[in-house]
Amino acid sequence: MDNLPVIVAVDGSADSERALHWAAEAARLRSAPMQVVHVWPYVTSARAAAAEAGTGDPVLDELRAKLAAEAVELPETEFRSLSGLSDTQLPALGAEGQLLVLGSRGRGGFASLLLGSNGMACAAQAGCPVVVVPRPDRGGTERGADGEAVRPAVRQVTLGVDASSDEPGAIGFAFAEASRRGARLKVVSGYSWPMVTPPAFEYVAVYEASQQEYEDALGKQLADELAPHRTRHPEVEVEVELRNADAAGQLVEASRTSDLVVVARHRRRLPVGPRLGSVAHAVLLHAVCPIAVVPEGTGTGGNERGAGSAAG
Repeated sequence: MDNLPVIVAVDGSADSERALHWAAEAARLRSAPMQVVHVWPYVTSARAAAAEAGTGDPVLDELRAKLAAEAVELPETEFRSLSGLSDTQLPALGAEGQLLVLGSRGRGGFASLLLGSNGMACAAQAGCPVVVVPRPDRGGTERGADGEAVRPAVRQVTLGVDASSDEPGAIGFAFAEASRRGARLKVVSGYSWPMVTPPAFEYVAVYEASQQEYEDALGKQLADELAPHRTRHPEVEVEVELRNADAAGQLVEASRTSDLVVVARHRRRLPVGPRLGSVAHAVLLHAVCPIAVVPEGTGTGGNERGAGSAAG
């Protein structure tokens, strides 16, 4: 079986440490190794060579010392130091791992931003699923005495999916993740009614059924898309919520009671290169739990690689 690592990007910030702990759990759940990567920009060639040999990177040296002092147990772990620009190097790591994990903000930029440029670049470009771990101070997050987010009482993975599209990658990823975590799966799908036909497509017949008929048709299509995954994972309890409402708003609300929200990167009917769809973008900015963005091409087995397009 392909046993690619779970890769986590660190930069010495508290956000990246949260991402590290999330990635360690994800690696254990997958029985996979972990790579801890620091991209070191603006470094001399001599220091870069030393760092790539395993010494001389102050961020990794400090992190290793802190983990040792706190007796943190990690899965099989490799520490890597790369030289270059992080918004170029990090997305490229998606070709080497089964999962790429980042904090929502690093040391650079403006502290008030909800999502850093590295997280946005990886979510839009990486070849494997990308998980962004948000700060615990996002609105609506319940926090414990240590200031960290409190996990929901009932384990739940939430999947955002477009009922009118075929999205096997994101669906498969969400089912597999729910199975690993012993969590139920909440499938959220929004649609717009009444149907509106743009002027440029006036020759297309407008859907002439009632809203209920339209919703029933979407519900059947969604059930058909979920059926093979239900068969593959009969142990996963599934709840489906199909509503005439904004998909992003529903997913952000569901994130308050979820361990993970899963969305696809973008919709295939707009094939204009790697990019984030509007729903994926909004969820990355506002969800209060970790968010997985799944690109097209991800498999549905135990070691996913890249996705279908869920509500993006």
